[in-house]
Amino acid sequence: MKKPKFKLRTKKPSKLHKIMGKAPGTVTYMGQREGAKSVLSVINYDENTLDIHEVVDLGQIDFHQKSEFTSWIDVVGLSDELFIAQLGKLSQINPLVLEDIVNTQQRPKIDEYENYIFGVFKMLYLNENQEIVSEHLAMVLMESSVIVFQELQDDVFDGLRERIKSKSGRIRTRGADYLFFALLDAVVDNYFVILEHINHRIEMLEDEVYDNPTNDVAHRIQELKKEVLKLRRQIAPVKELVGRLLDSESSLIKKDTKLFLRDVQDHCIEINESLQIYREMSMSLMEMYMSNMSNKMNEVMKVLTIMASIFIPLTFIAGVYGMNFDHMPELHSEHGYPIVWGVMIAMFIGMLIYFKRKKWL
Repeated sequence: MKKPKFKLRTKKPSKLHKIMGKAPGTVTYMGQREGAKSVLSVINYDENTLDIHEVVDLGQIDFHQKSEFTSWIDVVGLSDELFIAQLGKLSQINPLVLEDIVNTQQRPKIDEYENYIFGVFKMLYLNENQEIVSEHLAMVLMESSVIVFQELQDDVFDGLRERIKSKSGRIRTRGADYLFFALLDAVVDNYFVILEHINHRIEMLEDEVYDNPTNDVAHRIQELKKEVLKLRRQIAPVKELVGRLLDSESSLIKKDTKLFLRDVQDHCIEINESLQIYREMSMSLMEMYMSNMSNKMNEVMKVLTIMASIFIPLTFIAGVYGMNFDHMPELHSEHGYPIVWGVMIAMFIGMLIYFKRKKWL
């Protein structure tokens, strides 16, 4: 006898053991994208000047120097713990902040310090296979610079880089706080792309639930529900964080920049409302699936019941004349056999006509 085969789910190894027992503020990477060296590039600009270059020696950067230029310091790769620790030391970033920078499981947050504002967000975009990529993003706003920490080279900032290069818009005339807003705005705007993708998947699943509710569809609905809940955890807190930036009394965020942050807050409200709708829609998909499966089962049971109802009287007649009694006049009739067949066929046709008129068939 063969043993039944069970499909075992492989659980992703937890990273919590890496920080257990370590002192708070220890730089320990808590993600799945290990092994890559950190790469640092800098974009320095003002209204008339633009300089883009990669940095090999961190000592070349004075993070707290007051400058007429605005600097976008981009760090790609968070698993290089020594590099992140050295950068944090030179930029005088609190060790607890460094710990959050490399902790990809950290939920979105905003912390204000004396000389900088620290923010953690989730950058979401679609890869070439139309799969949602979730990337940990940390940003540090200083007086004349913004340090951006991201896991991968891919991001949602290509449009912003192009605006800086082509002097499009007002970004080249604004300071670091506007750059911080522009980066956050690019992240939030891309949430709309993700929501559109989720909406498209929900519509496709709705059609499949109505047309062909299979076990594969149920599995995909369950995966969609998990994905929507995950997106909600990553996106929903951003609205509150933008509100904190608007209420901040820090001198690093100018009053005119807060006008633009209000626009980001409006987008966050719209996104959160859409997320709530998609969450309810994804949950109702499973109810629709179960209802359609039940309806299909009811249709099958109805057909079987009708067939049984038709054959019950025919089986009764066949059973009566199948009894082995000697004194059954019909058994000795010359036309008994065709008469019984005629009665049975007439009953069969009559019951079919009756069920058709009742619209049971």
